[in-house]
Amino acid sequence: MSEHVVPSPTVPRRRRLGRLRQRLGRRGVAIVVTVAVAGGAIAAWRVTRSGGAKPHGVVDKAAGSSLATITERTLTSQQQVNGTLGFAGATSVIAPVGTPPPAVAQADQQLATAQQNLSGAQNAWRGAQATLAVDRQTANDNAKLLADYQSAAQAQTGVANAEQALAAAQSAATAAHASAVVDGPTSTYTALPAVGQVVSRGQALFAVAGQPVPLLYGAVVQWRAFVPGMSAGPDVSELNQNLADLGYDPGLAHSDAFTGATAAAIARLQQASGLTQTGELLLGSVVFQPGAVRVTAVSAKLTAAVQPGAPVLDLTSTTRQVTVQLDAAQQAQVKVGDPVTITLPDNRTTPATVSAVGTVAKAPPSTSGADANVPPTVEVDISPNDSAATGILDAAPVQVSITTASAANALVVPVTALLAMPGGGYAVDVVSAGGARRLAKVTLGLFDDADGLVQISGPDVQAGQQVQVAGS
Repeated sequence: MSEHVVPSPTVPRRRRLGRLRQRLGRRGVAIVVTVAVAGGAIAAWRVTRSGGAKPHGVVDKAAGSSLATITERTLTSQQQVNGTLGFAGATSVIAPVGTPPPAVAQADQQLATAQQNLSGAQNAWRGAQATLAVDRQTANDNAKLLADYQSAAQAQTGVANAEQALAAAQSAATAAHASAVVDGPTSTYTALPAVGQVVSRGQALFAVAGQPVPLLYGAVVQWRAFVPGMSAGPDVSELNQNLADLGYDPGLAHSDAFTGATAAAIARLQQASGLTQTGELLLGSVVFQPGAVRVTAVSAKLTAAVQPGAPVLDLTSTTRQVTVQLDAAQQAQVKVGDPVTITLPDNRTTPATVSAVGTVAKAPPSTSGADANVPPTVEVDISPNDSAATGILDAAPVQVSITTASAANALVVPVTALLAMPGGGYAVDVVSAGGARRLAKVTLGLFDDADGLVQISGPDVQAGQQVQVAGS
């Protein structure tokens, strides 16, 4: 008598499913994903092919076996992966780099000097022209006329040089004002937020030299000072929309031009915020973020001087997000909009949706031993459908069940109904209404690891049949 013995039912479920997966090999995403199976243990039965007192095809089952019905349904394959619950949109506030107030004042002084020099050169040229005109009418001395012509020519050259100097000074002053920062070399931080604090539009994030720095909403980072005469652009449109939304001038909505109305609305914002009313917002006067923010770290120190280019605060949005590092080989199986389930630290579950799938695979840090063969991963961002259901923890490890494949109209049985056949392959033990049993060879499809189910197909199986399953 020849027989094939399937592993004992005492073998842990996860290990037994892993062995089955190894035998199946890479036959699709659902097959290669190795995760915990709910209620799944590979059938541990002894199949007697012939001989002995048993009729051909009769199966001796382990104690505790029961019956299950083959059902036709849509089956999904899910992968259970580790994730980190936190908040989306991590970013940092950096002290702006630009032209400090003393340099702006110097550029303005140089412009004023250039204007005075041009005025003097123009007066000298007009005087030389007048002298030449008089001498041409009255003087008979050719040497005198020649000297007058030379003086007029020199004066004209002086005007041209002064005009060039004025143009350069005007350009330098314009650039200085466009890149002007509100903070000077002696400015210090006088107020900073607490970690965990939530700040909304119009509220102060921090203060420098006693001047609050309010938060405004927008995706465009301020890259130039908001001053009269500046060109139109998306940054100005963003500013005008904020001024309108805050109620300082609703008519500014959807305008991308800096007008007198913009300056007036800025002055009202400055008055409401306790700022000096200049009608301008220099670099560092406000901070733009896409929405309300949470403070996650404070790099600046009270009374410390503002250092251009140095970090001030670390922020996130107030939107909950789970981040998963997914095996890069499975990246193509997950797409934005796919439904997932998050299992929280207290074992509660909540539905969520894939919001972003990374396109750059990252290798794990160099390791040795058991972790040396960890595959590259891509980052997958997941948005909970109900943020409130995720609790109040700022960060927490969670489990995420990601649907990676599905099959409609699939014949489905519990994983524990599978029998390993001699020579390879699998079968199920079909039990008729009268109690007769027969082995039906099947081909395996998707695994639903969350519910311990597997898709089967074969000419001898159909929906409604009952099959023997092993006890847990």
